[in-house]
Amino acid sequence: MKVSDILRVKGNTLYTVTPDEPLAQAVQTMAEKDIGSLVVMEHGDLVGMLTFREVIGHLSRHGGSLGTTLVRTAMDDAPLTCTLETDMDEVRRMMLGRHARYMPVMENRMLMGVVSFYDVAKAVVDGQNFENKLLKAYIRDWPQEESSGQQQPG
Repeated sequence: MKVSDILRVKGNTLYTVTPDEPLAQAVQTMAEKDIGSLVVMEHGDLVGMLTFREVIGHLSRHGGSLGTTLVRTAMDDAPLTCTLETDMDEVRRMMLGRHARYMPVMENRMLMGVVSFYDVAKAVVDGQNFENKLLKAYIRDWPQEESSGQQQPG
């Protein structure tokens, strides 16, 4: 399974922010849209990722205040990325290796979507359920050997 398969099912709604927007405004957007991440874009290029992890880290370092901080200050400026053709097993390994929960999908410098660890886990479970159904159908339809009435020599 490839990243393109997940995006096809998930849809392509994207939420972005610029690095010079107030962090408080970005947090408000995340809360209103009930999302855990925003892709940070500047002049059409991916420049970072803002997730609840970066927001919580910022709050912890600044006594619980967002103040007038800009997204640029809190964002991850070197996020993991993948392409539409990246295999899901590779995405899973990459995300686990970096403890990343969100990964922008890029194709020729164009943002195509974002996959979350939830999307990856759901794809794995859905794939296993499908395979399980196929195996059960195969077992149910298992061809029976014809009985010839002769005993095997013993």
